[in-house]
Amino acid sequence: MSAGVDLSQFFETFFDEADELLADMEQQLLGLDLDNPEPDQLNAIFRAAHSIKGGAGTFGCFGQLADTTHLLENLLDGIRRGEMALRKDMIDLFLETKDVLTAQVAAYRNSEEPDAEAYERICAQLRQLALEQKGEAAAAPVASASHTAAAPAPSAVAASAPAPAAQQVPEPAPQPAAAPADTAGLPLCVRLNKLNEKDAEALAAEMALLGDVLHQEKGEGTLAVWLNTTASIADLEAVCCFIVNSDQVQVRPEAVPATAAAQAGAEAGATPPAAAAPQAAAQAASQPAPQTPQPAPAAPPSPEADNKTGPKAEGKAPAKPGASSGGSNSSTIRVGVEKVDQIINLVGELVITQAMLVQTASTLDPVLHDRLLNGIEQLERNARDLQEAVMSIRMMPMDYVFSRFPRVVRESAAKMNKQIRLTTYGQATELDKSLIERIIDPLTHLVRNSIDHGIEAPDVRIAAGKSAEGNLTLSAQHHGGQIVIEVSDDGAGLNRERILKKAMSQGLPVSESTPDEELWQYIFAPGFSTAEKVTDISGRGVGMDVVRRNIQGMGGHIQLSSRAGQGTTTRIILPLTLAILDGMSVRVGEETFILPLSHVTESMQPAPEQVRHISETESVLHVRGEYLPIVALHNIFDVQGAETEITKAIAVILQAEDVRFALLVDHLIGQHQVVVKNLESNYRKIPGVSAATILGDGSVALIVDVFALRRVTRDKSV
Repeated sequence: MSAGVDLSQFFETFFDEADELLADMEQQLLGLDLDNPEPDQLNAIFRAAHSIKGGAGTFGCFGQLADTTHLLENLLDGIRRGEMALRKDMIDLFLETKDVLTAQVAAYRNSEEPDAEAYERICAQLRQLALEQKGEAAAAPVASASHTAAAPAPSAVAASAPAPAAQQVPEPAPQPAAAPADTAGLPLCVRLNKLNEKDAEALAAEMALLGDVLHQEKGEGTLAVWLNTTASIADLEAVCCFIVNSDQVQVRPEAVPATAAAQAGAEAGATPPAAAAPQAAAQAASQPAPQTPQPAPAAPPSPEADNKTGPKAEGKAPAKPGASSGGSNSSTIRVGVEKVDQIINLVGELVITQAMLVQTASTLDPVLHDRLLNGIEQLERNARDLQEAVMSIRMMPMDYVFSRFPRVVRESAAKMNKQIRLTTYGQATELDKSLIERIIDPLTHLVRNSIDHGIEAPDVRIAAGKSAEGNLTLSAQHHGGQIVIEVSDDGAGLNRERILKKAMSQGLPVSESTPDEELWQYIFAPGFSTAEKVTDISGRGVGMDVVRRNIQGMGGHIQLSSRAGQGTTTRIILPLTLAILDGMSVRVGEETFILPLSHVTESMQPAPEQVRHISETESVLHVRGEYLPIVALHNIFDVQGAETEITKAIAVILQAEDVRFALLVDHLIGQHQVVVKNLESNYRKIPGVSAATILGDGSVALIVDVFALRRVTRDKSV
């Protein structure tokens, strides 16, 4: 490869692609059928390892990553060619290897050295498996991974030669034959197919950086480039695989077409390139070796790898970050989250400014200022569209979360000696990135609880007339302006008697007549656990209270439903984003508050006959057969000058989890979208307040935390 190219500029792109490939590899491994593995899945797993190895080898400074993937690639190649029979312990080892590779990528990304002990251990296990498959387990000692040269820090691009350890291992797959003698001195021809216009341009530009372009031919979706270059075939393949799939690339020594060579010679008055190629090769041989080390040539993909199911590298062109994947008409671009957040903040400020203009314009004469008012109305529509478009950039599919759980279920079920099938629905349902990352831990806890406490052991299930294999379901769907995520199992269900006994022993206000829905909520009390024994999965009495606090911290709530012998369903309801909120603005005294519209069910002015006083300080509101606790907002925040007479105030009916209550305010101002501003980062935490926003007149309004408000009322009576 040309010594003048600084490869460090492509590190971040390589790391991002490696993470995606490793995640896909894990999914494919978990989905394999041991008895009848799908060739497409095996090819996809092989290609993931092959692509990572090619990229790591091209950079030359990620030695451990290149060596580990080389060993893994050889084993995977043997399996997909039918030379090795797939076993469960192999998948376990491959999954463990994936974890080591993930850690290696993370270390190199942080300019650190990967864990040498983990590297040596996993390489030794992979070599041992290779030897066992060749019947040499007893005769040949396992080569020590310590023979492999340690990789230098990723900051040094001009590194030492690639470590040879991986090449000393017996190769399960046949190596490519050496080039015939009559191809010596010929230029390398890079042939690519199934290209779109952008990819063709990007690849042509990349080839020009790697050597002297002698000739190129471009057709409908195809490109052929003849190069005089010091780069190896593996180098050229690896660079091309940053933009397209490996099955779209073919590199081999090949003479420049005679017509092209003759034409070039006639035009330049020089020796035809085909004849000059040996001279160029000899000249290149006399030059100093390029700074970038050359990895060993990779085995070309077999015919069965030429399928449409493999992962595509989107937006990986070093020269054109927005270039699309091979054969695709869409394009992608990688942008840092901080840049998206900055745009969202600016759009938020624009929305606030637009609200100020609307409020100012409301005092103008519509006849005299009709053009101005029409322009402001158009601005309002455009601002809303821009806001929704920008917010969609931060939205991510729930598959980002769900894809983690096949591994969790597989390993947890194995520890508990249970048989569990995981089913997921709604993977394409989208949620804000800031929420999707925070939901992973609560969901993990709920899934492990279902595995440990919910789904029974196979013998218990069979005795109860069920199948030995339990079912665990994860689902997500949009419901209005919210997302509903469910974790359900077909296990034994919640044990009412055990939960009731535990709640009574802890002094909680329960009785034999407590409804199930209310009793289940005590599971979320701190330190509440009915587990008979503590396991490494659950049962310590911590976690469920944290789950609820985390969900409520995201502006959502959690619900439980269960039927004895049939299973349990946990439902999480979340807003789609925390950056923008649909709210109802209300006035209390001289203060304005925002109520999240998703919690508002209705509003009314209480009639005297609807109000029931149950004590000197507590009252309830009778609404259609239901008695709702009355909470006065002016009492919670100590607002002066507010309306204290219940029948002269406005009651806004709010729902928090399974509890409904009436919130007393003075006036309803209206419904509108507000830009959420974090109060803690600008001031401090205030009980009963989740955030703040800036109104059209420039004043600050507090956004009420409905869940905290309900908790505050327990200590502060009306």
